[in-house]
Amino acid sequence: MRQELETLGQTAQTTLIEITDSEMLNKWHVKYIGRKGAITTMLRRVGELSKEERPAFGKRANELKKELEHAYQSREYEIKASEMKQAFAVGSIDVTLPGRPIERGRLHPSTQTLRLIYQIWADMGFQIYRSREVELDEYNFQMLNMPPHHPARDMQDTFYTTKENVLLRTHTSPGQIRAMHEYHPEPIRIILPGMVFRYEQITPSKEIQFHQVEGLAVGRNITMTDLKGTLNSFAQRIFGKGRPTRFRASHFPFTEPSAEMDVQCILCHGKGCRVCKHTGWMEILGCGMVHPTVLRYGGYDPSEFTGFAFGMGPERIVMLRHGIEDIRYFWGNDLKNL
Repeated sequence: MRQELETLGQTAQTTLIEITDSEMLNKWHVKYIGRKGAITTMLRRVGELSKEERPAFGKRANELKKELEHAYQSREYEIKASEMKQAFAVGSIDVTLPGRPIERGRLHPSTQTLRLIYQIWADMGFQIYRSREVELDEYNFQMLNMPPHHPARDMQDTFYTTKENVLLRTHTSPGQIRAMHEYHPEPIRIILPGMVFRYEQITPSKEIQFHQVEGLAVGRNITMTDLKGTLNSFAQRIFGKGRPTRFRASHFPFTEPSAEMDVQCILCHGKGCRVCKHTGWMEILGCGMVHPTVLRYGGYDPSEFTGFAFGMGPERIVMLRHGIEDIRYFWGNDLKNL
């Protein structure tokens, strides 16, 4: 059996030298050193030998397999180089052709949708107002009708900093107060886009950081009808005409009365899926009439001025418009998901 192994090795070496193309080389590999090749078959027959012969035979078989693998790699390199040389000679490869184009980058889906939102609200006369991401407790909660120990604070799990009363904003609503302080006593019509942060469990529909676009309009004789008409107009612009919408009564400490606006889920067309929690509807924003207490904090007299406010999550809108099923894809850096 040892002589049979050596003969097999010599035959493989001789055959390998005579091979001149890749196809035959692959066949040689399968025949001699592949998973079901001749050398592997010989190793499986080691049980036919006596206990004294097995170690030496197994050692030699493994050595021979390594020798053949090394010879195969050397021959593979030689054949590929020869085939490439022949290809150049007959002109099958034109080195004057342009190289593969480099794929250009593109805007993140959230950025694209944010720009669309800006355009829609600009068409309705709203200006962009930027506010800070690191806020004071006073602006993030107290001036929005959420004093210390108010139960509504529990609705927003907050990232606090090591400095007392300094936190990462949980919503863009603090910008409402700063805008009112800046514009008072003039009427206001603004949107406040930006990143917000909440210490939440990450799920297909929730993240610890996400964009939000706040809206605020303050003036004389502004009503709930103005709010509903404005938001319906926005929904028809961004989701297309005819997309069903609905308003549901809700509660927010900084608006009274308050509501949430839903659109029919585009992913399941109202049939129910995991993204819309099998309701057929997806919430896109919360809204309501600005609470008199918030108007006072902003410097406006609620007996003379009224206003409405709303806050939406652009990532949810992107999910609806483009059929993205998991909000975690936005920060996963995997381009195939976006």
